[in-house]
Amino acid sequence: MFASEIIKKRCKQARSHSNWQWHFDEVFVKINGERHYLWHTVDHEGEVLESYVSKRRDRDAALKFINKSMKRNGQPRITITDKLCSYRPVMMIIGNAVCQETDRWVNNRAENSHLPFRRRERAMLRFRRTAAFQKFAYVEASLQNHFNQERHLCSRLNFKLNRAAALAEWRQLLSA
Repeated sequence: MFASEIIKKRCKQARSHSNWQWHFDEVFVKINGERHYLWHTVDHEGEVLESYVSKRRDRDAALKFINKSMKRNGQPRITITDKLCSYRPVMMIIGNAVCQETDRWVNNRAENSHLPFRRRERAMLRFRRTAAFQKFAYVEASLQNHFNQERHLCSRLNFKLNRAAALAEWRQLLSA
């Protein structure tokens, strides 16, 4: 309920921004002892746009994930990926192969987006079901986006004002 409201608001703001680039990445996750993959789409500011859990890490899973991301958030101008072989054919199918970048260390923003998720995962002592994990990944991303204020980029006073505004908005969403 509240996560979808926050995501809609963020998408409106992001579409109006001039620098529209996405970072795609995937990470291994164990669910009940089986290996699954958590796919992430992160924008140029480090906000997670989409999370998707799949059992495979092939072209079909990448195509489904990227189509889902584009359906919800629009078309990116630049797509940055790691060197996973599945991304290139998908970008050819979509028609976005010209805008794909795969240089070394360019995808660090997506890699760093996994860190808060891993911290929460460790605290929860892993997951048992895929559906529960998908729901957790979706909500965790929206919470992280909402409360991540990047303290090092602003003064203490601005940081406190932004944090207070985020908490007020959060409480308003919860009471509605």
